[in-house]
Amino acid sequence: MGFVDLHTHSCCSDGTLTPGGLVDYAIEKGLDALALTDHDTVDGLDELMEYAKGKPVEVIPGIEYSTEYNNRDVHIVGLYIDHKAPVFLEYLTRFQQSRTDRNYKLCANLRGAGIDITYEALLEANPGAVITRAHYAAYLMDKGYVKSRNEAFERYLGDNTPYFVHREKVTPEEVIGVTLKAGGIPILAHPTLYKLGHEQLDVLVSRLKKAGLMGIECYYSTYSPAEERQMKALAEKFNLLPSGGSDFHGANKPGLDLATGYGKLCVPDDVLAGLKKSLHTKILFTDLDDTLLNSQKTISEHTRKKIREMLAAGNHFVLASGRAVSSILDVLEALDIQGGDTEGKIYMTAYNGAVIYDCTDGSVIEQYDVPVPTAQAIFDMALKKGVHIQTYTDTHIVSCAEDEELAFYKKAIMSPYKIGTDLEKELAHAPFKLLAIDINDRSRLEELRREVEASDFAEDITCAFSNAYYLEFYNKKAGKGNALRNLCSALHVHIKNSVAVGDEENDITMIEAAAVGVCMANGRPAVKECADVITAQDNDHDGIAEVIDRFILKHGQ
Repeated sequence: MGFVDLHTHSCCSDGTLTPGGLVDYAIEKGLDALALTDHDTVDGLDELMEYAKGKPVEVIPGIEYSTEYNNRDVHIVGLYIDHKAPVFLEYLTRFQQSRTDRNYKLCANLRGAGIDITYEALLEANPGAVITRAHYAAYLMDKGYVKSRNEAFERYLGDNTPYFVHREKVTPEEVIGVTLKAGGIPILAHPTLYKLGHEQLDVLVSRLKKAGLMGIECYYSTYSPAEERQMKALAEKFNLLPSGGSDFHGANKPGLDLATGYGKLCVPDDVLAGLKKSLHTKILFTDLDDTLLNSQKTISEHTRKKIREMLAAGNHFVLASGRAVSSILDVLEALDIQGGDTEGKIYMTAYNGAVIYDCTDGSVIEQYDVPVPTAQAIFDMALKKGVHIQTYTDTHIVSCAEDEELAFYKKAIMSPYKIGTDLEKELAHAPFKLLAIDINDRSRLEELRREVEASDFAEDITCAFSNAYYLEFYNKKAGKGNALRNLCSALHVHIKNSVAVGDEENDITMIEAAAVGVCMANGRPAVKECADVITAQDNDHDGIAEVIDRFILKHGQ
């Protein structure tokens, strides 16, 4: 088994070795891989990547962001970032300007204390470095103002001194989002250093997980065995990838060595393997009706072959529909696309993302319902307007009436039904979706939508058309876009590897959430406007096979 170090610093921030020197030292230490994660800068990455070419160590481009959470410094490490991505560089430029402004203010405060110091003098003494408080401490020691680093912080540089200047508030959520957009993996660095209790740490990790956090440092130089176990348990609890590293700074942290930390650190290379897998697996989300399914409600042999091919290559396939779980399972069985034991799996997001379901083992990954009182209120609004309304149990439809709308619906979806309007009586548990249908007058659906959106519970409910006749209501936390993000997170698939295809209004959030959002050639104009790509072929001519070929297989090999 080999070992890696995924948290190190060079002289481009507050370390003492050059990026090339780090590479040489990593080779000397026998590391398989090294990540350079300088504080708030990527200035050393080009040198790192160039110097490492042909050398027996893998190098990983990274960064360590300084953020603020509840008046505490919280650091986020970003690994495998595209450090030349425009969205990333734009953010970093703004962030670094804020740091520069802060340094000028801190120098002014120190001059007020009788210290002969300028920001320019610090830059001259540390060419090419991102100036941190460690550089101030070294300067103060060199000029004889203090005798030690600790004295420098106690008298002049610490958070509670009169000279300290707070940085511009940057949230962990903000840098997590930037990291994801730059194709990187956001990781919570050294959580034990924040001195949070177990409950407070759980709150922080839960919050950051929702923002897209993918990993947490389970290995770190200062961890005790108990702390390492705690971090591994936290990673498992929140389904986060383990990471870790020494936080090596060279001579600026005496006694802390690359790879081994203070002597007991050991980050196995299978940690890196898990992180890499999240970057390589692709996932395709597809709507069913008029997207995957043709006019005969099936798929061609060509499309079937392409789906099996993408699954065999280890990629995931997701049926994203407003349909109930049972209905999607019926479709899945009829499609006959599950060909053998593959690393790639099939999932579904049913009821417009209200239920996320593993089709392989039959387990529910996540679900969001509509409270019965809210569902009843929507039922009653529809009935007053003479609009057909229905909801769903685990086994059947609960319809307000046996009318032409129900007959129209059942031509496409053959499910058992029961007539009833008292949902408290008809439902064993809160429903996941309600569906209003009007095949003669869409304006009545528009009217119902406006009334629901003006109601007291509007903030908790999404209203969206799934075709010209269908208006759907579901939990605001559901929706196809949220389901895409949540399933990518659950499967440790980087969102940059997500592709989503649809044709109707209820597909828009999914198309916008994906790295590549695709509208079928037969899709509605509003959906085409939101999409990155419009297929050349429609749902009757293997449009999905076209997407698989273009964005999954050809680009994933």
